[in-house]
Amino acid sequence: MIHLHEEAARCLLCADAPCSKVCRNSDPARAIRAVRFGNEAIARQWVSEATEAELEAAEKACIHYDRPIRIREMVKALPVATASGQPSLAIDFCGIRCENPFFLASSAVCTNYEMVARAFEAGWAGVFYKTICMQEIREVSPRFDAVKNDANNSFIGFRNMEQLSENPVEMDFDILRRLKQNYPTKVVIASIMGQQEEDWIKLAKMAEEAGCDAVELNFSCPQMRMTGMGSDVGQDSELVTFFTACVKRSVNIPVIPKMTPNITHISEPAMAAVLGGADAISAINTIKSVTLGEGSEVNGCQTGSGYSGKAVKPIALRHILAMVKNPIIGHKELSGVGGIETWRDALEFIQLGCRNVQVCTSVMQYGYRIIDDMILGLQHYMAGRGISNLADLAGELLPKFHLPHDLDRDTIVYPKIDRETCIGCGRCYTSCSDGGHQAISFGEDRQPRVNGAKCVGCLLCRLVCPSGAISLAKRIQKKS
Repeated sequence: MIHLHEEAARCLLCADAPCSKVCRNSDPARAIRAVRFGNEAIARQWVSEATEAELEAAEKACIHYDRPIRIREMVKALPVATASGQPSLAIDFCGIRCENPFFLASSAVCTNYEMVARAFEAGWAGVFYKTICMQEIREVSPRFDAVKNDANNSFIGFRNMEQLSENPVEMDFDILRRLKQNYPTKVVIASIMGQQEEDWIKLAKMAEEAGCDAVELNFSCPQMRMTGMGSDVGQDSELVTFFTACVKRSVNIPVIPKMTPNITHISEPAMAAVLGGADAISAINTIKSVTLGEGSEVNGCQTGSGYSGKAVKPIALRHILAMVKNPIIGHKELSGVGGIETWRDALEFIQLGCRNVQVCTSVMQYGYRIIDDMILGLQHYMAGRGISNLADLAGELLPKFHLPHDLDRDTIVYPKIDRETCIGCGRCYTSCSDGGHQAISFGEDRQPRVNGAKCVGCLLCRLVCPSGAISLAKRIQKKS
């Protein structure tokens, strides 16, 4: 029996996919991409009319370096698509109507007119354009590195030494002006960074004159070669207040400071931004890191730089939660950034209170096309829950969060093993024996069995099970 997600993870997500080019009545590449990005429930629609011969031809056309994707078996394993409506994903952010919550983050994915225009055409609601500054930007080569999943070469984490826009200032603001003129329903936000007060004011005014909907203040870039910029500012609450206030006094469009995660308490600079008059907060930028991958040296030298990708999402969510729970910051709108790859990732940020999300690393890896599955997945989820207004999801999980000392410590939930799904690999036994509480036995019949007297309900076994055979039993009172 095929493992649907495991097989989808093998797919190379080819451009102009050969498997789909040989099909007249279906698009198997699109169906596989839907599974890859969390939309297995609606993936069948792209292959519902496919014949067996067509799918066989698609497999033969697959250019996988190892062995072809088992397209026919995948199609058979897809769940029957259930009809669902398409709720509107429109939501207001800083008083600006956004057609959906998905924005490009200020980065290499939005550095010129043509790139952003293609993203808008693909369905992205807006852009936080790559940060504009008054200083000359000189980049290194190479400037990227990645920690990868060896199984399918996807990024677990991504290291980025790139700084700000290399374009002349006037060119960038002309680009923003043309984007807003040609795509009036899209949200165009200028990200700026100054070194002196005069820089911040001048750049903010140029953004407003260009017709930008808002301005983001980059207080968070971790790899600036010049002192007094980027995260140097974001770690100094007085500077955050000062520069936020000077920009706020200078323009009438919303001002959105972007926070650095490279700090113990993100709420401190965020409160300083609110004190300076911030209309909303963006968080987070990349995390200072070191990777030592092949090809990461710059002419024989190494340095620390920013880390992004799916590995940083839990850290980003932690910072979002800290700000939302702070009474001074909590009433401000938030734009969530960090490790967003699928609609489910975006949903988590929204459920913690964000009203839009910014995406960078997954676009660098997979392209603007991921917006399709982000939109469809979130719409399908909302339709399944009967939710018609995206704003109703914003912050809905916050009541679930409590301090550690308030958590229930009097009940326990044991693992439950599905014998039909269990493949007898013994991973649960090994992990419990060497990293848990020695509560699982594993005999010659290759069937794991839980010893309730030893089990503490940590559920490590569930996390390591490769077949999904371990679930949760009913929560019960602990024995005294």
